[in-house]
Amino acid sequence: MPTLPPEQDPRLRPAAYPRAAHYPLDWMFAAHMGPNVLWLTEALTSQMDLRPGMRVLDLGCGRALSSIFLVREYGAQVWAADLWIAPEENAERLRAANVADRAFPLRVEAHTLPFAADFFDAVVSLDAYHYFGTDELYLGWHLLKHLKPGGQIGICVPGLAEEFAAVPAHLAPYWDWQFWSFHSAAWWRRHWEKTGLVTVTHADRLPDGAAHWQGWDEALHDHGRVTDTTEADMLRADAGRALGFSRVVAVKK
Repeated sequence: MPTLPPEQDPRLRPAAYPRAAHYPLDWMFAAHMGPNVLWLTEALTSQMDLRPGMRVLDLGCGRALSSIFLVREYGAQVWAADLWIAPEENAERLRAANVADRAFPLRVEAHTLPFAADFFDAVVSLDAYHYFGTDELYLGWHLLKHLKPGGQIGICVPGLAEEFAAVPAHLAPYWDWQFWSFHSAAWWRRHWEKTGLVTVTHADRLPDGAAHWQGWDEALHDHGRVTDTTEADMLRADAGRALGFSRVVAVKK
């Protein structure tokens, strides 16, 4: 167990995410669903042009922490859409954060989005898009029709430094078949650009993303918030060689 309280644990306040540092750790702990979603949201939106009043779809919002961040930091109107978390639960969290008048929770399956054409100014997806967006048809058939021409789409998802055909030996003990949805930023760029429907404006491997992910996982365990160390063990074994986050932003033509 750590000798420092969470508020003094440097792993929980990386300098790369100054906006997220203003949010309570206990609040983040209570609603976490994997990597720190506020860090991912801050990293992604730093490469987007979000302005007050924009309509933003937060696709796969989980427990809506990212939606709260988008309202508070950018003044956006946010549709907090998720399949797994009940909208009633997210509605309570949005009310507690005093953003219920600007963030709207709903249960949504990514292939049956219930929105009007050209409705959103932007779409973001944090730690979620890889569950459905690797489909060659998803972007064009299911998502872009709800985004205005010139609108932005941004994702920050678990990814690879480079594509590989076989699992590296150091990752083999931890590998799950679902991890084949992890792809490099270059892969995502090609995946979107080849459709001819968008122009990719940014695509990179999130700087220090693997280290921050590992630090978050280790801190969750050390502060008694999780008991399973498998993910942290995998990231430690990898040491930033293969795993991390792919951050990609595009504009609809």
